[in-house]
Amino acid sequence: MVADSGSTIAWLITATALVMLMTPGVGFFYGGLVRKKNFISMISLSFIAFALVSVQWVLLGYSVSFGTDVAGITGNLANLGLNGVGMTTGTGDYPPLLFMIFQLTFAAVTVAIVTSGLAERVKLSSFILFSLLWTTLVYDPIAHWVWGGGWLQQFGAIDFAGGMVVHISAGFAALALALVIGKRAGYGQYSMEPHNIPMTLLGAALLWFGWFGFNGGSALAANGMAVNAIVVTNSAAAAGALSWLAVSWIKGKPSSLGMVTGAVAGLGTITPAAGYVTPMVALLIGAIAGIVCYKAMLWRIRSNMDESLDAWAVHGVGGVMGTIFTGIFATTAVCSYSGLLEGNTHQFIANVVGALFVMVFTFVATYILAVAVDKTMGLRVSEEEEYVGLDLSQHGECFR
Repeated sequence: MVADSGSTIAWLITATALVMLMTPGVGFFYGGLVRKKNFISMISLSFIAFALVSVQWVLLGYSVSFGTDVAGITGNLANLGLNGVGMTTGTGDYPPLLFMIFQLTFAAVTVAIVTSGLAERVKLSSFILFSLLWTTLVYDPIAHWVWGGGWLQQFGAIDFAGGMVVHISAGFAALALALVIGKRAGYGQYSMEPHNIPMTLLGAALLWFGWFGFNGGSALAANGMAVNAIVVTNSAAAAGALSWLAVSWIKGKPSSLGMVTGAVAGLGTITPAAGYVTPMVALLIGAIAGIVCYKAMLWRIRSNMDESLDAWAVHGVGGVMGTIFTGIFATTAVCSYSGLLEGNTHQFIANVVGALFVMVFTFVATYILAVAVDKTMGLRVSEEEEYVGLDLSQHGECFR
C-alpha cells in the first residue's frame, strides 16, 4: 500500500500524540512503584523531562541529532532554533517540522525512563542540569549515529524505532546513575514495597497504547510497514507479559506487576525489530524478552544494586537483545533488509557492534556526567530530606 501525503501527515500527528502520552505513562508506572512519600516527585520527574527536552530539542537537540552529518559523529548546527526546518511537505511526504516533533517525543520519553536510576533520592535542581547535559551529550549523538546519517548508520546498523537510541541508552544510563548516587537510605534493611500497584498498571496501559505510535509511527508513512510494526509490537508485548508471568509463577505468585513488567520488556525488545520481522518472530522475541529480563532483574536484586525500578533489566537488557535479534531475524519478506538467518552476516555484525558500542558509551559517558554533577551540585538530597520524602522536601506537596 502506497501512502499519500495527507494520510501520512495525519498518521504522524497521531503517532506523535501517542508517543507523548508515554512520558506521563512512565511517570505513572514509576510513581506506583515508589513509596507514597515520593509519589508526586516520581511523576513530576517525567513531566519535567518532557518540558526540558521540548525546549532543548528546539534550541539545539534536533540540529545535533538530525543536522547534516559532520564526520559521522554529529549533525551540524545549521538547524539551531529550528532554522530551516519547514512546515511544507518534504521528500518524505511529511513536513520536516512534523518529523522534528515526532523525534522530540522519543528524546523526552528516554529521559523519563532514565529517572529509574535516581528514584526517591535525587535533588531536583541537579536532575534538571543532568538531564540537559545528558540529552545534549549522550542521547543526541547516539540518535545521530543511528538515525541521522552518522557512523553506525553508515556501517549498516539498523534500529527501527529505538532499541539502541532509546532503550539501551536509557537502561545503561539508569544503571550508571544508580551506582553514582548510591542506594536509598535503608535499602535492604527494611521493606520498600510499591505503594500503588494499580497506578503502575495504569502506567503500563498507557505505555502499551502509546507504543503503537512509537513503533508504528517509525515507518514514517501510513502504509503496510506501519501496520506490521503495530501488529508485531502487540504480539511481543503479549508474549512478554505471559512469559514473565509464567516464569515468576514457578517460584511464587503470578503478580500483576510482573505481568505488566513483562509486557514492557516485550515492547522494548521488539522496538528495534518492529519494521523488519514477522508476527511469529515477534512472539518468539517477546517470550524470550519476558524470561531474560526477569532473570536480569533477579541478578540485579542478588547483586544488591538499587536500580530498583529496573530500567536496566527491562529497557537496557531488552534493547541489547532486540538489537541483536534484529540482526538475526530481519527478513526481506517484510522489508528491504535481511538478517543472519537469510545469510546476511554483515547485518548481524553491524547490529552487535552497534549494541555493544552504545551500551559502553552510554554507561561511561553517563557515569562521568553524573560524577561531575555530583561533585559540583550534589546529585542527592540530604538524609533528612530523603527521610521526609521528595514530595515535601523538593515540591512542598504531599499525596494523601
